[in-house]
Amino acid sequence: MHYTFQFGVAWQRLPDLWQGALLTLELGLLTYWGGALLGLGLASLKTYGGPIGKALANGYVTFFTNTPALIQIYFIFWGLPDVGIVFSAFNAVLLGLTLNTGAYLCEIMRAGFLSVRRPEMEAAETLGFSRWQQIWHVIVPHIVKTIYPALANYAVVLMLGTSMAMIFGVEELSGRAYNVASENYRHLEMFTLVAGMYILLTMFASLLLALVGRAAFRVKTRVF
Repeated sequence: MHYTFQFGVAWQRLPDLWQGALLTLELGLLTYWGGALLGLGLASLKTYGGPIGKALANGYVTFFTNTPALIQIYFIFWGLPDVGIVFSAFNAVLLGLTLNTGAYLCEIMRAGFLSVRRPEMEAAETLGFSRWQQIWHVIVPHIVKTIYPALANYAVVLMLGTSMAMIFGVEELSGRAYNVASENYRHLEMFTLVAGMYILLTMFASLLLALVGRAAFRVKTRVF
């Protein structure tokens, strides 16, 4: 049995796919920056927190890095309603991926924290900086230059990982493609086109992060 490709059918639905691509981009960026702030707080606790703070941060990271993000979102979307907490599909995926991302970025940022030289911290203490002022004004500018390439690479991986949102009915790029293909039965053509669109999305995300790194932190990273 020979399959006849009909890409013209897929191209006709390109506007629908672009709407899904915009939702993918929105989900990826919100998840990344939310996870970055969460990761910064967790890395601070793991490095400078007391015994309780370190234990909480370690427990959080251990749980979220040793269970699949899909299962975490599953419990948020289908488990929490049993106790009266209801999220929309988009918000459930956003929350789940943010919590998961925060755990992974915590480990990346903690490596940057450990690279800070002690004399820099002593100088900040001499100037009367609080611990959070030391983190924001001394540690963050230092570690960004060290770990920014790793953070940028994770952002690209995260952008691709948002495709699991289709399982929960979110019409991001993969979800929109699946629904459209269910109408025209051209699954191979639709997902071939979607693969190319994911390449464009990750290239755009890489370019955006490279520009932000150079403008805000003077970090030169490879775009692709």
